[in-house]
Amino acid sequence: MDPAVVGVFIPVIAIVMGIGIAMLNLLLDYRKKVAIFELHHKERMAAIEKGLEVPPLPADLLRSNRTASGPGDYLRRGLILLFVGAGVTGAMMIEGHAGAYYGMIPAAIGVAYLLYYFLHARTVGVDA
Repeated sequence: MDPAVVGVFIPVIAIVMGIGIAMLNLLLDYRKKVAIFELHHKERMAAIEKGLEVPPLPADLLRSNRTASGPGDYLRRGLILLFVGAGVTGAMMIEGHAGAYYGMIPAAIGVAYLLYYFLHARTVGVDA
């Protein structure tokens, strides 16, 4: 196969797979929530038929399974990005690449996360 054709397929496949994986995640999450709501509905109907007290809707049922980001999350993200950026920049400088300073982009984002973490801790009054 022609290398130019393969080079064209790489970004196309990456975009299609990225969107496909995100859509699959949404579909599976939707199916899980529908199944949970159906089971809860059946439980409520059975309780009504038997004359029992109807169980309340659990609060966890409506929540997303993503955790809320706290201050520690910003600290973790900042440290990871800072060290990844520093590592990429250092490795590229050792190898003598001209674009070594592109590694400073994730490092700068990491520093921004760390600044937010420490400034937020100072305004809230929590010891960082």
